[in-house]
Amino acid sequence: MNLNIWIRQGHRWVSIAFTLAVIANFVAMGLGEPPAWVVYSPLPPLFLLLFTGLYMFALPYAAKLRRGRGISDPVQNSL
Repeated sequence: MNLNIWIRQGHRWVSIAFTLAVIANFVAMGLGEPPAWVVYSPLPPLFLLLFTGLYMFALPYAAKLRRGRGISDPVQNSL
């Protein structure tokens, strides 16, 4: 498997962990004052999601730049 597939799969699994951490946070808050580790438990997966999401967002733009086309502008192409 190449790196892109690993990052996409990791992003999916981390999103599941993030969702479970947020659900656990709401359940703990419903039961009373939750411990600090429960309150802050969604943050590490959130940061991982941020970095992998930014990487996947930039992939199409990087591919266009690698091919040398850049981002096409219909106005410039018509001149």
